[in-house]
Amino acid sequence: MFDLDKWSEIFSSIRRHKLRTFLTALSVFWGILMLIILVGAGSGLENSAEYNFQDDAVNSIWIFRGRTSMPYQGLPIGRRIQFTNDDFNRIDREIDEVDHLSGRYYLSGDIVISYKQKSLSYRVTGVHPDHQVLENTQMVEGRYINEKDIQEARKVCLIGDVVKKALFPENIKTIIGEPVVIGGIQYTVVGEYTDQRENETRVLYVPITTCQKLFTGNDRLHQLMMTVGDATFKESKAIEGRVTQLLADKHKFDIKDDQAIYINNDLENYRQFRTVIGFIKGFIWFVGIGSIIAGVIGVSNIMLIIVKDRTREIGIRKALGATPGSIVSMILQESIFITSIAGYMGLLVGFGIIYGINALMLKYELENEFFRDPQVNFGVVVLAMVILVVSGAIAGLLPALKASRINPVVAMKS
Repeated sequence: MFDLDKWSEIFSSIRRHKLRTFLTALSVFWGILMLIILVGAGSGLENSAEYNFQDDAVNSIWIFRGRTSMPYQGLPIGRRIQFTNDDFNRIDREIDEVDHLSGRYYLSGDIVISYKQKSLSYRVTGVHPDHQVLENTQMVEGRYINEKDIQEARKVCLIGDVVKKALFPENIKTIIGEPVVIGGIQYTVVGEYTDQRENETRVLYVPITTCQKLFTGNDRLHQLMMTVGDATFKESKAIEGRVTQLLADKHKFDIKDDQAIYINNDLENYRQFRTVIGFIKGFIWFVGIGSIIAGVIGVSNIMLIIVKDRTREIGIRKALGATPGSIVSMILQESIFITSIAGYMGLLVGFGIIYGINALMLKYELENEFFRDPQVNFGVVVLAMVILVVSGAIAGLLPALKASRINPVVAMKS
């Protein structure tokens, strides 16, 4: 492998056919470059989706009210299903597999929020304490809504960091204990929270019983949400079915009516996401490997031409005692050298592009819910290097075997 004479011959051959060697190397360079860029882009898509799933509990089930689309026991279609506190209590009491449960009540439109002389409009939502787990809410200071707040319908609220920056002065040390007026009623701030999605922190949370008592005068809920512990996908679907049956019995709708209530099972969504990502990764590798194969075929064709051009030279070598093994080694060495150098250049340029994009996204805060943190892991690099060496050997194998079978007498007459 480190025979200086062989290496000088390889470089001499490359110098004699600069354009041919360049075009051959370009096909391999492009194949590896495309593979690295595609893998990086695929990781950007995967990371963004994983990041979005982190915003909520993955093992959660979200239930939204709808309208019946099927008649049931003489009742007409088009009936609005309206959740109440009783639905919350029945699920909590009868479905043991549910480990965290919360309702939601959205106040209509933006509500005027005032602190001293400053007033702004934001959304206000009533929730239960377990809402913190379901939304993966991170506390900055203070506490979340607790059971005592619910039982006593306390006038307390939770403020997101976006609302804090807009409503409170910059020099305030803490907002805990500060009074704010929400829709004309004074509340006490008990906590500040943050969220991965900035838009989520534009909401003020209050105890759901307070929201019902002061703003609506009823016990209605707009939404039910729950987590199902360590349940598998199959188990979560069974729990979903039991909850649906419970609500169908209570609200008198056909359990097959998929318009009466809408269910979003995050375990199911995550499973579908992993399936889609698997297909995308498979397609990326299919395209990338296809590009490399095209480059390898190009290298193989060029090496066949080189063998044909050097037929007389190879014949003389064999006449002087060169073994078939040394001939094969010489051709393979040149093929692997061209393929490896071109491929490694493709690797370097590909990495440069991926990490350049990553640096720009971080610098200018361009990361979003569709594309985030593109990268290529070490395993892909190792695999790409193996592919390069193997493909170089494969590209040179047929020409090398052809060269080793050349008849020296016929070759010298050619």
